[in-house]
Amino acid sequence: MAFAVKSYLFLVVLALIHNDGWCLKKSDCEVCMSVVEKFSDSLSPEIRSNPKLIEAEFRKYCKASKGKENRFCYYLGGLEESATGILGELSKPVSWSMPADKICEKLKKKDSQICDLRYDKTIDWKTVDLKKLKVRDLKKILNDWDETCDGCIEKTDFIKRIEELKPQYMHQEL
Repeated sequence: MAFAVKSYLFLVVLALIHNDGWCLKKSDCEVCMSVVEKFSDSLSPEIRSNPKLIEAEFRKYCKASKGKENRFCYYLGGLEESATGILGELSKPVSWSMPADKICEKLKKKDSQICDLRYDKTIDWKTVDLKKLKVRDLKKILNDWDETCDGCIEKTDFIKRIEELKPQYMHQEL
């Protein structure tokens, strides 16, 4: 019995050590990781060592931000109009030189919306394989065209609708 428990514990520990599935990938939290890396790289060593200076620099950084990066700043409290502020969750780990993926994991625990932010993808219509896109990307294509897909449930339904509309919209973009 004791051997079985020890074997089980050994396997659990081994799984924890080697489990890359628990780490965020860049695609899981792309805006956060991109902003944290870009922002961290822009800091001088003097600023990097002081969380209060990091927060002040992040607020400056956010003033020039646009799109999804601006929304990220809003979630963290880097904008004047931000409703909440969790800048300490960014500034302290940055001052410790924590990697961007670990910082984003911590931020995600505080506000799950942070990792929901995604950059808009540009689609090359000459090479795109709609079957390889995610449903949310297919929905976004239709939304960008101000079209709907009534009764669409399966991915194939969305692909069929896009294929029907594609000639109309591709002619406009050329």
